[in-house]
Amino acid sequence: MTTITQTFSRDHARCDQLFAQAEESVAKSQWERATTDVNTFITGMERHFSIEEDILFPAFRKRTGHNGGPTRMMQMEHQQMRQVFAEMQEYLTQQDREQYLGLSETLLMLMRQHNAKEEQMLYPMTDKMLQEDTAPIIEKMAGDQ
Repeated sequence: MTTITQTFSRDHARCDQLFAQAEESVAKSQWERATTDVNTFITGMERHFSIEEDILFPAFRKRTGHNGGPTRMMQMEHQQMRQVFAEMQEYLTQQDREQYLGLSETLLMLMRQHNAKEEQMLYPMTDKMLQEDTAPIIEKMAGDQ
């Protein structure tokens, strides 16, 4: 059986690939392609965040009875990344390669730290706590792709 950790970690890798593609397009000043790539990346990240925030985190909170803790921290980090997305899109619109790439470095560090916390701590906890809910969560994630 596929686990939440496996499924969400694969999606992290997919988002990382989209990020790298967008960064490459901006680095080459291929602005039309960069706009498409950045939008695809942000859409992928928002999809990932939404599934966590709307499905996974509430199920985990309900099962554990805790409304704070790791899921609150992850949501705060999602919000931080969303703010960086907005700034990156501004610089993309302005075709400001240097400012965009500077922010993308910041975002890369945020994503790496965030993903490590989820993959090493939160997802394994959800695998244990949500065993009987794993299949519906994964089905929902697959259906939203």
